[in-house]
Amino acid sequence: MPASQPATPHDPLPDTPAGAPVVTRFAPSPTGYLHIGGARTALFNWLYARGRGGKFLLRIEDTDRARSTPEATEAILKGLSWLGLDWDGEPISQFERADRHAEVARELMANGSAYPCYTGPAEIEAWREAHPNQTFVSPWRDADPATRPDAPYAIRLRAPREGQTVIADAVQGDVTFRNDQLDDMVLLRSDGTPTYMLAVVVDDHDMGVTHVIRGDDHLTNAARQAQVFDAMGWPRPVFAHIPLIHGTDGKKLSKRHGAVGLHEFAAEGYPAAAMRNYLARLGWSHGDDELFDDAQARAWFDLPGIGRAPARLDFRKLEHVSGHHIGAMDDAALLSEIMAFLIETGRPALTPVQVSRLTPALPALKEKAKTLPQLLDQARFALIDRPVEADEKAAKALDPVSKGILAELTAALQNANWTRDDLEAVAGTVAQANGVGLGKIAAPLRAALAGRTATPSVFDMMIALGREETLARLGDVAG
Repeated sequence: MPASQPATPHDPLPDTPAGAPVVTRFAPSPTGYLHIGGARTALFNWLYARGRGGKFLLRIEDTDRARSTPEATEAILKGLSWLGLDWDGEPISQFERADRHAEVARELMANGSAYPCYTGPAEIEAWREAHPNQTFVSPWRDADPATRPDAPYAIRLRAPREGQTVIADAVQGDVTFRNDQLDDMVLLRSDGTPTYMLAVVVDDHDMGVTHVIRGDDHLTNAARQAQVFDAMGWPRPVFAHIPLIHGTDGKKLSKRHGAVGLHEFAAEGYPAAAMRNYLARLGWSHGDDELFDDAQARAWFDLPGIGRAPARLDFRKLEHVSGHHIGAMDDAALLSEIMAFLIETGRPALTPVQVSRLTPALPALKEKAKTLPQLLDQARFALIDRPVEADEKAAKALDPVSKGILAELTAALQNANWTRDDLEAVAGTVAQANGVGLGKIAAPLRAALAGRTATPSVFDMMIALGREETLARLGDVAG
């Protein structure tokens, strides 16, 4: 990933102190692969921080010990690295901060913002069955401290019961929640373990997070978390809840729509630069700009540019973006991308001979390829060795007459200057001498050089293969 470039200055949001360093975070749960929606959330946070000279932090929310796995954590880190998103400092484990979370819960209880609750799960369930559609209110909220039993208890937030909690969201606008619809959430369970809702607030505060950019499925969480920020007297971060990604049918993205894990897109051969471009544009816009590089994305990205409607994953548009970035990539970077792709997908690495043939072919190959597998398929002629086996369709082009013409061409090429102009001139002369068009020569040439009928230009192949290999392949066919 190129180093961060100076970006166009951005005006701070009204509730962001002028000149305060921006700190964003990505906080995935390590329970599976990195979803494409999570990758976009990470990218948005990365772009917002890097475009303002701020910090992008990574927190692994691994409090669900039954579902969190080291393998999933490793997959997330690997996915972010592949996407080109660097983070500041070491990733933070939320689970390892449990003592700090519990400390804050006890501090809230000490200052009257929380209270001990001795009501068990069975009692709560019975109350809810008896009071359908009502918000649970613990009988211990206003109980006399003298009546507290000597028994394990949970710590609940003493949330305001009247009025409203308003989230000034940088994407959704002001979102209002009635306080009587928000219960006194549990902060610390009776076994002493902190809840996710408390842990998130404590971690965001301690990490100095200024902007919480995440999916809008967390919008209700923001109201509850804001109450904890307020109870501790901590400044709220700027909330920005982005719409989720849907499939082309407008429904929530799932496996039926195709690839949904970032690793699947990598395996399908979309370059990381193309994924960054496409994901940045998925739900955010900068005028009519569709294709841009990393420096432009960092300079342009802002929160007001994020739409409120769900974005739709469009594989055709992704292919278009991918083709643009493959075509714009310099040959050395593209070759490196190809080699990394082969390793990632468990395919054999390129040999020095294959590299020597593929490298000069890249300028022509990358003009039409939309993905790396497409490019490698077109590059097959450079990756195979003699003798070239022609497929059934190509073999039909190698009739006796065509073989005779190839024999003449092989002889004529012996002393040719190995440039495109000279190769075309020699081929044109041989074709004219045989009373045929250049196309009559091109078909058997493709069969001889690549074993196929659909290939790059025969002259591009001849230049990439070089004099010795080209003449050898022609000689194998012409006899």
